[in-house]
Amino acid sequence: MPKYACMNNIAEVGLKRFHPSFTKTDKVEEAEGLLVRSAKLHDMEFSDNLLAIARAGAGVNNIPLERCAEKGIVVFNTPGANANGVKELVFAGMLLASRDIVEGIDWVRENKDDANIAADTEKQKKQFAGTELQGKKLGIIGLGYIGVRVANSAVYMDMDVYGYDPYVSVDSAWHLSRKITHVTNLEDIFRECDYITIHVPLMDSTRHMINAEAIDKMKDGVVIVNMARDALVDEEAVIKAIDSGKVRRYVSDFPNPTVSGHKNCITTPHLGASTEESEDNCAKMAVDELQDYLENGNIRNSVNFPNCDMGPAARTARIGIFHRNVRNMIGQFTGALGESGVNIAEMANKSKGDLAYTLMDLDSEVDDTVLAKLSAIDGVLRVRKIK
Repeated sequence: MPKYACMNNIAEVGLKRFHPSFTKTDKVEEAEGLLVRSAKLHDMEFSDNLLAIARAGAGVNNIPLERCAEKGIVVFNTPGANANGVKELVFAGMLLASRDIVEGIDWVRENKDDANIAADTEKQKKQFAGTELQGKKLGIIGLGYIGVRVANSAVYMDMDVYGYDPYVSVDSAWHLSRKITHVTNLEDIFRECDYITIHVPLMDSTRHMINAEAIDKMKDGVVIVNMARDALVDEEAVIKAIDSGKVRRYVSDFPNPTVSGHKNCITTPHLGASTEESEDNCAKMAVDELQDYLENGNIRNSVNFPNCDMGPAARTARIGIFHRNVRNMIGQFTGALGESGVNIAEMANKSKGDLAYTLMDLDSEVDDTVLAKLSAIDGVLRVRKIK
């Protein structure tokens, strides 16, 4: 009977998707699967029982991916499940930046006891006058699940949309409006756009992607929106640019001492995926991924191992092998099984960088001796009998 544990509160609508054979446990060391949102797992010791971790969200910087890979622990995330929630916050951020809405609301609160507030409003509202989004140029850096939604919605708001993503997927390209200008040079975004929003993962290559050099190439009065990760932007450079008048507003979903409360910084308390719908969608997707892996060995949306799907485990036996992506691994696997009199009915082998995953359906049962023989092959990280 598979056991799972929740490291954070996971929406009940997701947990209800587990088959009755699955059992929730409060003893993490017993669990074969973990469901997590923001809990930090870098200092956590993983038991030998643990097979997979499903993150109900997109970012996985709270999970030690390399250590998990070395132990053959699959890490899942839920790309796209919270995309609409983040998209809507991006537009809220652009509207707040363009219309002085926050300042206007603050003025009303400060003058709530003024008996003449209605008349005074007509006198004071000019100081909160702003600009419209219609007709403005929006630059989107990263055309994944969120970037595509932002781009398409901006088209319907009559914005002139530029998109940059050298690695845009086929799926994203299919869903992208033909009215979007796809640029191949990031500097075109900086030079042309009135609003710039960034939607890329945080990696060494994207850290401080928007920095002082990039800001120098931007239009005067540009608005920068960052609902992805704070470290994508050199916020010290942004503050200097705001103080000089180069940047009109900086909108971020990540409060920190650098930007919180600074003039012309609009900072929300990490609300991107904080909608009931997003939390439900992430929970459902994470549970489906974890359950399919524990039951069938299938991998979908893993961040440390390749995707591999052979459908339901319907043969006599199914095994999964995590290993280095080096030559002659398949030959050694088939040789070891052949020597043990085990016939392979069907097999899938997928790789991702230096790692690979082989899933095999077998026509006969395999015992611990066969599994030990496979585990002893140099380069094998983990062997798992699924059925």
